[in-house]
Amino acid sequence: MIIFLNGTSSSGKSSIARELLRVLDEVWFHLPVDAFHAMRARRDLPPAEVAAVLRRTWQGYHRAVAGMAAAGNHLVVDHVLSEPWRLRDCVELFDPEETVLVGVHCARAELERRERARGDRPAGLAAGQIERVHAHGVYDLECDTTDRSAADCARRIKEFLPVRPRPTAFRRLRDQERDRDRDRG
Repeated sequence: MIIFLNGTSSSGKSSIARELLRVLDEVWFHLPVDAFHAMRARRDLPPAEVAAVLRRTWQGYHRAVAGMAAAGNHLVVDHVLSEPWRLRDCVELFDPEETVLVGVHCARAELERRERARGDRPAGLAAGQIERVHAHGVYDLECDTTDRSAADCARRIKEFLPVRPRPTAFRRLRDQERDRDRDRG
């Protein structure tokens, strides 16, 4: 199973993921997209190459997640789906019946406060991602970390897992994509 946390930078995804590892039964792995970016050598790249390197990083990350899940591992993934192709890639790769898509929301003012406190993100990054990250509008479950703790969100997700409805968000998104492809073709 994959618990897929999607939200802006500083929305609380990693904090929820850490709490999920603490409260979930069985063995779970947290695979944050930031860990994949951190593995890349820090080199100055010509601006024309940055987008291609980042895209390959995200594509590799998606395939690593799919591989871990295919090997029978339970995963908590935290990601920023700020570009439509990222969601399409994940929907194509991950088993839609075993993926729970969780929208992680947070008020703009709180996102900005968290960014300032972290000091490791450009100012305005999260606020600039809000509309794009949640543009697809389809989730199995949504959490708002503005006033709710990561532990509360993790407990809510854990309680949701055994009663999650069908079709899943990933199944609905996959079906929407196939309908679009059929209409285009």
